[in-house]
Amino acid sequence: MSKPTMERLLQIMANLRDPQRGCPWDLQQSFSTIAPYTIEEAYEVADAIERKQMGELCDELGDLLFQVVFHARMAEEAGEFSFADVVAAICDKLERRHPHVFGDAVAGDAELTASAWEEHKRQERAAGGKGVLDGVPKALPALLRAQKLSKRAAHVGFEWPDVGGALDKLEEELAELRHEVTAGAQAATEAEIGDVLFSVVNLCRYLRVDAEGALRASNAKFERRFAYIEQELAKSGSAPHQASLEQMDGLWDRSKQLGL
Repeated sequence: MSKPTMERLLQIMANLRDPQRGCPWDLQQSFSTIAPYTIEEAYEVADAIERKQMGELCDELGDLLFQVVFHARMAEEAGEFSFADVVAAICDKLERRHPHVFGDAVAGDAELTASAWEEHKRQERAAGGKGVLDGVPKALPALLRAQKLSKRAAHVGFEWPDVGGALDKLEEELAELRHEVTAGAQAATEAEIGDVLFSVVNLCRYLRVDAEGALRASNAKFERRFAYIEQELAKSGSAPHQASLEQMDGLWDRSKQLGL
């Protein structure tokens, strides 16, 4: 983005937050009230990418950039930092974490580069007196946060020697879950379900499968197949709430045969 265009956006934000002539809604906002919009815009960016809608992606990236500008403006008003400080911080970080581009280090392949990036981050956390798992945002969706936590732990050697260990752990957690369900212990059942989910995420990470992406794909598949059930029932003047489980299960199997 050219400098004049960026300056225009910053000026628009300043006008929106002007105490005398600004927008009442924008003036009422704080970091905590804007944060949910920031998260929402990030998801809308991801959605446009997944649907391969480049026109929408351009628009959504603008919305996300505006969120950064909004937070930076509020911070500047509070005397904390400015948008220029945000830019300087990310520039410094990128140069520091890419010594193979901006320094004398020799670049490896993409996997080695990613590993080096993680090592740089680990060293920075350690230098700041932080633990291995510190700094993984608690506001992340639980599935994504579990993946990041297990990845951090694996990076320092807390990892199964082979995929068999990860599979065995999943089977162990499933057995414990079955035991608690049979015993009717609700609180323990909830805890074991959490352990099963975490084990699945850990297995995904071990197999280099993006857990979030895999679940999104399964969600989409479920939607397609259930829509088929609705469509087929509608042909006979029926609907899911009027059909038996056997009818719907049969249509579900047919949708699988059709490759839906």
